[in-house]
Amino acid sequence: MPEKQPIVVMAKPVGSRCNMKCRYCYYLEKGRFSSHAVQSVMTTELLEKMIKETVEASPGPTVSFVWHGGEPTLAGIPFFRKALQLERRYLPAGWDAWNNLQTNGLLLDDEWVSFLSRHHFDVGISLDGSEAVHDLNRKDLGGRDTYARVKEAVERCLKGGIRPDLLCTVNSETVKHPLEVYRALKDLNTGWIQFIPIMVREENGPVVSANAPDVHLSKESITPDEYGEFLTAVFDEWVTHDIGTCDVQFFAEMAHVLAGQPASLCWMAPTCGRVLIAEEDGAIYACDHFVDDEHRLGYLKDESLEALSDKEEQQAFGLSKKTALTAECRQCPYLSVCNGACPKDRFALSKDQEPGQYFLCPGLKKFFAHAITPMVRVMGWTKDGMEPDKVMRRVRRLLE
Repeated sequence: MPEKQPIVVMAKPVGSRCNMKCRYCYYLEKGRFSSHAVQSVMTTELLEKMIKETVEASPGPTVSFVWHGGEPTLAGIPFFRKALQLERRYLPAGWDAWNNLQTNGLLLDDEWVSFLSRHHFDVGISLDGSEAVHDLNRKDLGGRDTYARVKEAVERCLKGGIRPDLLCTVNSETVKHPLEVYRALKDLNTGWIQFIPIMVREENGPVVSANAPDVHLSKESITPDEYGEFLTAVFDEWVTHDIGTCDVQFFAEMAHVLAGQPASLCWMAPTCGRVLIAEEDGAIYACDHFVDDEHRLGYLKDESLEALSDKEEQQAFGLSKKTALTAECRQCPYLSVCNGACPKDRFALSKDQEPGQYFLCPGLKKFFAHAITPMVRVMGWTKDGMEPDKVMRRVRRLLE
């Protein structure tokens, strides 16, 4: 009998509602697919059904819940207290739950931090590097800057025993300042940084690339060359100065895959489709980036999570990540590391003018060509027990 594949649910307890209005955000427009009022919060009945069925669909002994948005803290602490009660009710003896909260940090006061710390939540906080670049795009609903408040939330978390992941977008401003952005994030001493490239398609948008001549992107979007140069600059800084003290998600995942392990990041995996989106009205979608009518699998009130995830259209959606690869992708020496990246961003042309190529591919290829050899060396030296300082000295000589 095949091993049971877990379902990971990204729950949006208030849908796409948020207390910020970032210039590059694509979530706000998704709110139009909700059938509830703007101020709605997921009901206790839907919350209970989602938790119960996520546990039932899991092979255990750890069941994952990701709380996202919009801004999930708008649901309030009582909502999450109820979620924890329901998790305890339905988890079998010896099992536990892993809760991850993705937040912009604006509401993380002492009460929130105490609650999250006491119940062992992992926390991700969105912060675009330094104050100058963050405040250009990440405003609150009143148009006010947010950097100082978010930084304070990060510091409050650290003081409360939480080491938050820092989520930084690579947008048209941050991409110009790779070292400033990376060092500002690193200096907060959380130990973990994620970089998320911004590509927002926009009719008549100003960003056009040679590999996608018919596609227009927003002014906050980046080009393939910019992305490759950003990653390379950050990698060189990290690999020569910060091994053992700070991790960058993409680099860690790259090492994981190069070591022969399966990717845990969905966009780097061969197939996708086991991370479902649960909106506040119980609508279930195929993926966080495909919250639209075409990819709505159904409603939680009508069907079980497992039945929804096993639907033929969802299986086809997940497999298409692999079956729809272009010839250039299938022949690429870096295919095992990238796997064609996220389907939502496959709107470029391959070198053979075949549609369906990952937009940032040219930049990603340049980065891999630069970074894989030193990364493999680092992995080998580390496995042999070499101290980080000595590893970094060797890498500096290698990159000279």
